[in-house]
Amino acid sequence: MRVKMVQYGIAHAHASGKVDAMTKNADVDFCGVFEPDPQIRARRGGASAYEGVHWFESVKEILEDESIAAVAIEGQVRDNLAFAREAIEHGKHVWLDKPAGDDMAEFDKLLALARDKKLLAQLGYMFRYNPGFQFMFDRIQDGSLGEIFSVRGRMSTGITPDARPDWAQHRGGVLFELLCHLIDIVVAVLGRPDKVTSFLRNDLGITPEFSDNTIAVFEYEKAIATIESAAMEVSAFPSRRFEVYGTRGSVILEPLEPPGVRLCLSEARDDYVEGWQIIDVGKTVGRYDGGLAAMVADIRGEKQPDRSLHHELIVQETVLRASRGVQGFLL
Repeated sequence: MRVKMVQYGIAHAHASGKVDAMTKNADVDFCGVFEPDPQIRARRGGASAYEGVHWFESVKEILEDESIAAVAIEGQVRDNLAFAREAIEHGKHVWLDKPAGDDMAEFDKLLALARDKKLLAQLGYMFRYNPGFQFMFDRIQDGSLGEIFSVRGRMSTGITPDARPDWAQHRGGVLFELLCHLIDIVVAVLGRPDKVTSFLRNDLGITPEFSDNTIAVFEYEKAIATIESAAMEVSAFPSRRFEVYGTRGSVILEPLEPPGVRLCLSEARDDYVEGWQIIDVGKTVGRYDGGLAAMVADIRGEKQPDRSLHHELIVQETVLRASRGVQGFLL
C-alpha cells in the first residue's frame, strides 16, 4: 500500500525538492501542501515543483485526516518545531527539515512524544543517503580505515546581502544553517563530542549579527574533528568536502555533490589496492530520494530506522553547542 504524505510549509530552502521527491516516489501517495502564510505562498508557491499539486486551505484538513500517515515539515526553521508538534500530536510521522530549531528542550519533548506514540521523527539531513557518504560509512564499519583519529570538513556558500538578516536570526549563522549537515555526519562517525569549541565571526562586515565565517572543533577521547563554513565563498559547491582519517586508511569526499571519492589503504583489502585510488560510487539520484525511501520503508515496518531518535537529539544538541545556544543539555 502506498503511504499517504503531505507537506506542511514551503518556506524552507529544501521545500520544493521534498515535494519533487514525494511526487515521483511510486510508494508515496502525495496528497498536497499547506502553507499558513499567504505572503509566502504567493512568493514561493509558483515554483515548478508545485505545479498541479493540491493546496489545503487549513491545517485541520491534514491533521484530522487519519489516512495521512506522514508530514514533511518545511516551514521556516523558527516555526518547524510547532508544526511538527501539531503533526505528532495528531498521530503523524514527521520528516522534519533541518536544523531542528533553537529550543533544545522543546525538541527533546517532541522526540519523547514521538517515542511515546511510536512515531517516526526523521531529520532532513541530505547527505545520509549520498552514495559517497554511504561508501565512507561502509569502510568505517567494516574496519577498513582502522581507528578514526581525525575528521575534517568544509561546506560553504555564497549568499546575497539581502538574505543575511534571515540567516542572522539564529545564533551560529552559517554554521547553524549549513554546517549542521556535516555535524550530522560527524556525530554518525564519532558520536557525541566531549568538548565543542567554535569560532563565530562576522568578517564581511554586512549584517554584523550574522556569523559568516565559522569553524567548529569537536574533541573526543582519541579523535578530533574540525569543520568550517563561510557565507561568502566564490563557487563554493566544488570545494565542499569531507575527510576521514584512520590508522589503516582514509576517505576523502570532494566534491560532496555529485560525490567524488578517494580511498587510501595501508594494504590491499577486498577489491581495493594499497595506497590512493579513485572510487566510482555512481551518481546521486536525488538529494532527498534516499531519505524518503528509507522513511517509507520504516513506516511500512520493512526495516528499523537508520538513525535513532537519540541520534537526532545528539545532533541537535551538538549543532546548538557549536552555535553557542546551549551547553551540556544531555549531561
